[in-house]
Formats: sequence, structure tokens, C-alpha cells
Amino acid sequence: LAAALAALLPAARARRSQDLHCGACRALVDELEWEIAQVDPRKTIQMGSFRINPDGSQSVVEVPYARSEAHLTELLERVCEKMKEYGEKVDPSTHRKSYVRVISHDGTKMDLSGVKIDGDVASSLKFACESIAEEYEDELIEFLSHEADNVKDRLCSKRTDLCDHALHIPHDEL
Repeated sequence: LAAALAALLPAARARRSQDLHCGACRALVDELEWEIAQVDPRKTIQMGSFRINPDGSQSVVEVPYARSEAHLTELLERVCEKMKEYGEKVDPSTHRKSYVRVISHDGTKMDLSGVKIDGDVASSLKFACESIAEEYEDELIEFLSHEADNVKDRLCSKRTDLCDHALHIPHDEL
């Protein structure tokens, strides 16, 4: 019995780690998309070369600030702090863990039944988020610099394999 239990323990740890990294990836994308949506769509930033061309003109263009590389890079530096606003929920039938906001963006009351809220969950999620943001920074900027559908699934499942079971996770709305 002890040998069988010892053989199952690494698999359980691996699944817990995968659940954590998948949840962190999905929460990271949710938070980034929410932050992008908060920016005034009329706000722009100048991109391009600030050098003067031989004809006296400059090759500068104005692009929307919300999805600019400068804004996305700034967001990636601080977005993982939001993981302290998440709790852990365990699916009773599959025992898979998912991570849900415990503090709404707009102050509405949330259903927190079955959600575990503690510092260990928040710090583990924050650490996983920071690892993903660092490792996949280029991919995150690539996906988020253009408005795209299903960024969570495309990034967290197809591009990174962080969520091999993502098709079974219900899509949550912020």
C-alpha cells in the first residue's frame, strides 16, 4: 500500500502544479484583458523613429495606447500583484483546482462558496503568474497587441501547453 501511495504522489503533485500554472495563466490573461479594456480608446502613443529624415519629416505614427508594447510591458510588470484577489476552488468530481476572483473589479458581491482564500494560495498563484509572465512575455505581447478571440485558450493551451485540460474548464467572465 505504501509503495502504491508513493507512486501516486508525484502524479498528484504534477497535476496540482499543472492546475496552478494553468489557473495562473488564465487569471493573468483575464487581468491583462481587463486592464486593457480600462484604457480610454482615444488615448494614443507615438511609435517609430524620432530621427529626422533627409526630407525633414519624421517616421512617427500614433497607435492606440491600450494595446501598445509600452503599455503591455508596463502591465506585465505589475499584473501579478492582482493574484492576491484570487482564491482556489476545487471541482468536487474531478478534484481539479481552478482559481477565481474573490474581489470583483466593480465591487459587486461574489459567490465565494467552496472557495479557499488564504495567503499560501495567493503567493503560489502570484509566483506562478510571475514565472509565466517572464517566460512567455513575447507571446503575451504578441497575442494582446491585437484584439483576438479566445486568448486564454490560444495562449494557455495551444501555445504553451500550460492547460492540457482547458477544454473542460468553464469560461469565466470578469
